[in-house]
Amino acid sequence: MTVLPYKNREEGKKEQVANMFDNISAKYDLLNRVLSGGIDIYWRKVAINKLKKQQPKTILDVATGTGDLALQAWATLSPDKITGADISAGMVKVGREKVAKRGLSDKIDLQIGDSENLPFEDNSFEAVTVAFGVRNFENLEKGLTEIKRVLKPNGTLVVLEFSQPQSFPFKQLYRFYSMNILPLIGKIVSKDNSAYTYLPESVEQFPYGDAFTGIMEKLGYNKVTCTSLTFGISSVYTGQK
Repeated sequence: MTVLPYKNREEGKKEQVANMFDNISAKYDLLNRVLSGGIDIYWRKVAINKLKKQQPKTILDVATGTGDLALQAWATLSPDKITGADISAGMVKVGREKVAKRGLSDKIDLQIGDSENLPFEDNSFEAVTVAFGVRNFENLEKGLTEIKRVLKPNGTLVVLEFSQPQSFPFKQLYRFYSMNILPLIGKIVSKDNSAYTYLPESVEQFPYGDAFTGIMEKLGYNKVTCTSLTFGISSVYTGQK
């Protein structure tokens, strides 16, 4: 089942996701902080710390959005170059403004790009990161295969994505929050009725945990790991080419 942001439109998921993020780009960072209570900052730090041992010098941040993970990667790893790609022009515009304010435009290059058709040569990056983006791929396996193509041999993929708590009472509390409170706040702040209804629906359909690591292994990733965070609300996955 394909979950779409706008169920009454004829566009495919890719176009709808781009339009949705264009619509909410101005409020996206604010909503991230409010809806997660700021814990998304900690999650990103955990994800980037997975690359500390490798210390990659070239990093691609897929579905970079407003560049939060790219900025965290720069702060933690100080690589030579970070490239960010996102399908939403609105999100990239906000991200470029944030990067410029920090004086990092020569180090972090954010550009419009399709995760399933990346405009980079084979074996280009020592590491690829994705935060809360694989869930939005129109074709998950195609996107992960494309990421593997642009990774250098022995390069590492790090994915940060929502999952679902399984233990009582976090499972019940999280479901109530994500299905009732989150869409209401998102609607009020972003003025987009669909965006924050799509989020919990897409999380519910996403193959998290063992299902996702199984997909990575099937596609040829090695040394695949999964680290559960905050009672299972999100997970960090790693794999090597």
